[in-house]
Amino acid sequence: MPSRIRAGSVSKGRLWSGRIISGLMVLFLLFDGITKLMRVAPVLEASAQLGYPVSTLVGIGIIALVCTAVYVIPQTSVLGAILLTGYLGGAVASNVRIGNPMFNTLFPIIFAALVWVGIFLREGRLGALIPLRT
Repeated sequence: MPSRIRAGSVSKGRLWSGRIISGLMVLFLLFDGITKLMRVAPVLEASAQLGYPVSTLVGIGIIALVCTAVYVIPQTSVLGAILLTGYLGGAVASNVRIGNPMFNTLFPIIFAALVWVGIFLREGRLGALIPLRT
């Protein structure tokens, strides 16, 4: 028996706040993925510091761009947020593994939270699934 979650109405302010936050996250993720594909020098250095061979950068860049594309499409945006959470979780694990400073470890966590805040603000049905008490 399928259950239906009612779409909650979202105010214009909330919708646009979510779009702006999501848009900023998408811009950063596009930059991240494209710089990996282009193999720019700072990305090569950072990847070497994290212990990733240069040969893995194109694959990681493609994964970042595919996850971002899934997040951008409204019908698949929740799946995209889940995939991006996994991608950013890998960044956390990489930073913890080599003992990077706390900021380097917290940045992907904060970023993943903002990915979810953006979609939560623009998607009324998430409010029914994850009710926040005031």
